[in-house]
Amino acid sequence: MNKNIKILLAEDDTNLGNLLCDYLKAKGYNTVLASNGEEAFKLFVKGVYNLCLLDVMMPVKDGFTLAKEIRKINEDIPIIFLTAKSMKEDTLQGFKVGADDYIPKPFSMEELLARINAVLRRSKGDNEKQIETKFKIGKYHFDAQKRILSINGTEQKLTSKENELLRLLIISEGKVLERTYALKAIWEDDNYFNARSMDVYIAKLRKHLNQDEHIEIMNVHGIGFRFMVHD
Repeated sequence: MNKNIKILLAEDDTNLGNLLCDYLKAKGYNTVLASNGEEAFKLFVKGVYNLCLLDVMMPVKDGFTLAKEIRKINEDIPIIFLTAKSMKEDTLQGFKVGADDYIPKPFSMEELLARINAVLRRSKGDNEKQIETKFKIGKYHFDAQKRILSINGTEQKLTSKENELLRLLIISEGKVLERTYALKAIWEDDNYFNARSMDVYIAKLRKHLNQDEHIEIMNVHGIGFRFMVHD
């Protein structure tokens, strides 16, 4: 059963990270290791995960900042912080940014496993949208794994960037997908040229989706886009 559970582990201590990753894999969890917060963020956006295990003190991007960015995409995915800090205010900050649990170092592997299982039990079913790779959007069907958008038996193979952008829009349905966030997530840089490129991809997605008048990708001036499927 655990092999269907995918964990994103962010830990900058190479030895500890590899040890945790190997242990969780041995326990049947599909575990992906990132060595800093920025790398973890890119993996999260481009992958499908059931739980995030984040070290707080990391270079490039710390665990608290990473958790805030993850919560912009998915409000429900479980997040467990690993930290050498045990001060009350740090614990409170961890829960404030959306932690489901908080494990101070050092900890035993058995304790970690018990915490992960407990959090997964509590959150079962809460993060279905992030786990899904197949979506029904209006009259369309979208398979993000195969990069196929279909309607009435007609299939359109999407490019990798079209696919990633559409998936981000769908996951954020009804909310604003910030331009800067999407650019860093997909293009890894929010410079002018990438911004122009994203506008082209948004136009392409609108064209791909134009057979259903209920689907709309709205411009939110100066901020980003909102994906809507109207009744």
